[in-house]
Amino acid sequence: MSRNEAQTRLDLIDPALLAAGWSVVEGSRISVEHTITQGRLVGGGRRAQSLAADYVLIYRNKKLAVIEAKAEKYPVSEGRPQAVEYAERLQVRFAYSTNGKGLYEIDTKTGKEVELSSMGAVPSPETLWNRIYHVENYWRDRFAEVAFEDRGGTWQPRYYQDNAIERSLDAIASGKDRILLTLATGTGKTAIAFQLAWKLFQSRWNLTREPTRRPRILFLADRNILADQAYNSFSAFAEDALVRIAPDEVRKKGRVPKNANIFFTIFQTFMSGPDGIPYFGDYPEDFFDFIIIDECHRGGAKDESAWRDILEYFEPAVQLGLTATPKRKGNVDTYSYFGRPVYEYSLKEGINDGFLTPFRVRQITTTMDDYVFTPGDTILEGADIIEEGKRYREQDFNKSGGIVIKEREAKRVEIFMDEANQQEKAIVFCKGQPHAALIRDLINQVKESSDLHYCERVGADDGARGEAFLRTFQDNEKTVPTVLTTSTKLSTGVDARNVRNIVLLRPVQSMIEFKQIVGRGTRLFDDKDYFTIYDFCKNYEMFEDPEWDGEPLDPADRPVRPSKPDEDGEPTGMEDEPGGYDPGEPEEKQTIVIKLADGSARRIQHMAATSFWGPDGKPVSSAQFINRLFGELPELFKDEDELRMLWGKPDTRKALIQGLEERGYGEAVLSEVAKLIDAQQSDLFDVLAYIAFAMDPITRTERVDTHKDVILRDYDDKLQAFLEFVLGQYEEQGVQELDQAKLPSLLELKYSSTGDAAHHLGGIPRIRDAFVGFQRHLY
Repeated sequence: MSRNEAQTRLDLIDPALLAAGWSVVEGSRISVEHTITQGRLVGGGRRAQSLAADYVLIYRNKKLAVIEAKAEKYPVSEGRPQAVEYAERLQVRFAYSTNGKGLYEIDTKTGKEVELSSMGAVPSPETLWNRIYHVENYWRDRFAEVAFEDRGGTWQPRYYQDNAIERSLDAIASGKDRILLTLATGTGKTAIAFQLAWKLFQSRWNLTREPTRRPRILFLADRNILADQAYNSFSAFAEDALVRIAPDEVRKKGRVPKNANIFFTIFQTFMSGPDGIPYFGDYPEDFFDFIIIDECHRGGAKDESAWRDILEYFEPAVQLGLTATPKRKGNVDTYSYFGRPVYEYSLKEGINDGFLTPFRVRQITTTMDDYVFTPGDTILEGADIIEEGKRYREQDFNKSGGIVIKEREAKRVEIFMDEANQQEKAIVFCKGQPHAALIRDLINQVKESSDLHYCERVGADDGARGEAFLRTFQDNEKTVPTVLTTSTKLSTGVDARNVRNIVLLRPVQSMIEFKQIVGRGTRLFDDKDYFTIYDFCKNYEMFEDPEWDGEPLDPADRPVRPSKPDEDGEPTGMEDEPGGYDPGEPEEKQTIVIKLADGSARRIQHMAATSFWGPDGKPVSSAQFINRLFGELPELFKDEDELRMLWGKPDTRKALIQGLEERGYGEAVLSEVAKLIDAQQSDLFDVLAYIAFAMDPITRTERVDTHKDVILRDYDDKLQAFLEFVLGQYEEQGVQELDQAKLPSLLELKYSSTGDAAHHLGGIPRIRDAFVGFQRHLY
């Protein structure tokens, strides 16, 4: 009898690997069932199939080969497709397929493939190392001697993080002095930076290329919160190795700190200094060996020269740029400075691999998106500059020199607060700090929560108080504040994994900022199968841009977009950072403030449509999105008539629900689908009919109103009164109220006891017949 795969591995493959020296030779080990991906989120707390390699061969802390095992009855190359896929993902040189009797070897670098006749051909660790690294490189080997800092075994890099670290170290070892990593927001770029710093620090790499001292490393960010988060993430280093360069400390001591190895600051601090002389000039040009530039795509009219001044001053240092959004526009070109990325990992890959959360987009328009002054409306401010007959459009609202209509913003807040789960964390992006304050107040005026800090604003004007609110918001154990309003400050650097809603109350002109904003919701969290973008300003059109999840276009290839009137410059969030560097304040302009005539606010109408976007940024139907999340609906009914028949009887409905549950489509999943299609007030029947037959759902109240006359006509007044009570419970609570097991409690709720109910209605059998019988008419 031939061995199955498990027995083949135990009897034939494992002994061959040990005989070749794997897990025997010092520094070698075998990673069995090596996890590569987690499997994309598919709803109901479930995931799609994850990817795992049967064996990964590791020597001197480097992955050298993957092995895909098959049962001995299969051809030796049966596992070739999987082995190649795993090798490509892990970026290892050799891939092997085996049936326990022979090996099939694929060299992923040269493309050479060869079949080896026996398991005795398994290469030893040293042999495989020499085949891959036949050219000596002192620093490559020295880096390899340093293991990852795994926090006591609690942390292992994801495969793409490992790849990014290895490609960066290879670049450093080969003498490259400008390095770029491009990874989607939420994929752990700070963790990558930490592990790189750890390897450089422990190996004693420095610019002299002699291991005589530990390196001096600068982590340069553009937001205090990013610098603070990085500083905290580097806590595995000795305390005296780290220093946070803060402007108040520098002013107090009269000098910059130099007695450390890893320095954290924001570029605004470095650009500040007494008499206009920036603090970074207090360091010698060759002081830093390695500089990590977080969010290195930053660059605009205000801050591009500041970045370049710092980086060019420290020109001798090896400089690593981290970004989710490389920029190629005009004279601001991430690639022109750093070169092409040594490694890239996209949002699409992150969602498909299960490391990021998918999303849906709620597109909302109102009859007050545009405004023309109407007699009867009151001009509270700006009467001398309002233009009669002018149509004020989205770009004119809620900015200096624009127009403000409180009732318009109140309606948008009302729509979002009515549709969203008010207990879920949300970030609301506004036009500016005054707009963010207005929206904060409007949200707090309609909130269900009694907490005074339910919604808070976080911006430059909020100072330390705002920073404290942000830290609390980021704490996943705390539920308040639940909603933050902001202008640009929170578009980057907010590592709040439990954000379920992103609200866009302003146009986002920059693809870079749009990606960053979407990234606020992509982080994983328990029971978070997707997040929702509430878009009031047609930002969803950004998904159609070729740059949405691809490479930035070369400037020459960039399609020309029509300019928008009164378009503001690209927000960078710099205005939200204190630090002494003043890029210049925009001139304050007179703003028009309008109060709508009585009744006008009540007449504001809105329309909403839910659109779904695949991980490739392409629109998909809601049915396709649901299938991607939850899989295909099991074929437990062949058509609409059969579904109605099964759902109209309590016993067959219960059996159908159990069948769906067993196949992964239980009530919890159907409830999630109901939220997705805005059918929370509908029967689960409508959710199933929508998925299976694209039928528009109706509410339970609409269902009762449609069928009540037919339901009640066959019963006397007393039974009619009871059934009307049951229908009321159904409208309020849902289809579970129609289960036969609920009948006793319904009778007790209505008549105090089942005995009294039986006496009043003519006996339990009569009541049960009516309770079961009316339901076929409901569907």
